[in-house]
Amino acid sequence: MEELLSLLKDGKSRTLEMLAMELGTSVEKVKRDIEFLERSKVIRKIDFSQSAGCGHSCSCCSGCSGCSGGTACSGCMPEGGFKNMGAMWEVS
Repeated sequence: MEELLSLLKDGKSRTLEMLAMELGTSVEKVKRDIEFLERSKVIRKIDFSQSAGCGHSCSCCSGCSGCSGGTACSGCMPEGGFKNMGAMWEVS
């Protein structure tokens, strides 16, 4: 799990399949590990799918860690949002 956490800390976007390939394991194992880390509040998923603002008054934030739910605010989104991007998790 330390290797997974190390990959999640590097700030790159990856699909579950990419993580599994880099770790030399199955997608199912990566998914279980990520779910465990999320439930344990070690990591949280960053949701870049919303192109609208997060509803908070922040103008820009680093990885949206200041916003509840890990959603990206409009100050952090490129025009048109992040489409076809792998998931990202933030280490708490």
